[in-house]
Amino acid sequence: MSKLNSYIPNRYMLVNVVARRARQIAEEAEASGAHLDEKPVTLAIHEVADGKLSAGGVELAAEEA
Repeated sequence: MSKLNSYIPNRYMLVNVVARRARQIAEEAEASGAHLDEKPVTLAIHEVADGKLSAGGVELAAEEA
């Protein structure tokens, strides 16, 4: 949790960012018919922990994918 808070300091904003990105991941997987090995929320949390996603980065991550 502390590693996630280093990228997004506000806990409520973190939940919002992860939820939005998880929805995007799920929609992209459904549209392409791809099978996800992990749940979309887990994938979104990993993106934040890896520094790939920040508070303003939800829209950017969707454009890059």
